[in-house]
Amino acid sequence: MEDPVRILVVDDSALYRQLVRNVLRDVSGVEVVGAAKGGQEALELTTQFDPDLLTLDVHMPDIDGIHVLRELKRRRVRSRALMLSSLTANGAQVTTDALLEGAFDFIQKPGGPNAEANRIALRESLTEKIAAFRASRSRRRLTVLPSRPVETSSPPPAEEGVATPGFRCEALVVATSTGGPVALREYLPGLPADLPVPVFVVQHMPAQYTGPLAERLNQACPLEVLEAVDGMAAAAGSVYIAPGGKHLRLERRMGKVRLKLTEDPPEHGCRPAADYLFRSAAETWPGRVMAVVLTGMGRDGMQGCRQIREQGGYVFAQHADGCIVYGMPKAVIDEKLAHSVLPLDKLAAATVQLIRRSRG
Repeated sequence: MEDPVRILVVDDSALYRQLVRNVLRDVSGVEVVGAAKGGQEALELTTQFDPDLLTLDVHMPDIDGIHVLRELKRRRVRSRALMLSSLTANGAQVTTDALLEGAFDFIQKPGGPNAEANRIALRESLTEKIAAFRASRSRRRLTVLPSRPVETSSPPPAEEGVATPGFRCEALVVATSTGGPVALREYLPGLPADLPVPVFVVQHMPAQYTGPLAERLNQACPLEVLEAVDGMAAAAGSVYIAPGGKHLRLERRMGKVRLKLTEDPPEHGCRPAADYLFRSAAETWPGRVMAVVLTGMGRDGMQGCRQIREQGGYVFAQHADGCIVYGMPKAVIDEKLAHSVLPLDKLAAATVQLIRRSRG
């Protein structure tokens, strides 16, 4: 039986600390090792208990969640953080910064008037994120224990395949979920300002978070990074991030490709969904789309990659080593849809090289 996930609960509200502890009692495979009312105490208890995971409040009176994350990183502590974010614009901005600092993931604090509904929503969110963390931990253990027999789900070696003859890239589409902000912060800055194609990104996030993410990535990237707006014309050298709560569709109108935001039903429980974007790109530029699938939970993007590949496009998948959650890339790789499987630090250069080569 797998070891329990050992969790330290951190929140400045005694009521909320108790709520989280009570909810975690209902989550199987979890052990709460302690609770802290502030950032300084969280650091002390992390040293004392060595938890696997912290449920970390974004806003605290002494040391906020961002500073706790930075200090954990400075100390090279193995514990990961699951941020608890308030439903405010400031909460979204700080949570986005925390994800870019390396937080494992985040959940929104339920804020409805019904206490029992809030408890259920919190339990469902924690159960989902802890399951993803457990899968991530299992993958890391396989990586550090090479003497263990290789399992059927072990990742293939890094490899690069050949594009379909005559392939000419006209658009780049990117899909990611858990671990995506950190992956995008490494991948997108490797794309040059004169990239000759537009870039479209689906990052699974709620509505308030994709705008701050685009702002932060724009500060780090040679390309202009924008949260997609309905009716925008797609332009080479720009990155369009699908807004949380909306699907991103591409439509060709009067010789231009424009962005269309919709509230069509979620796919894989997600809106935006990568499959939705990928299908749209494949219909807009048949056989001329390049897809990149980065770290993330689930299988979103796999069917879209199938269509892109069958039409003659090209598919990259991030190698398991370095994925926060090896779910979305694994689905693509297992279906033999990836032309190239590369570590994150190699993906941008390989993408740019193939785009330029395809365009002569």
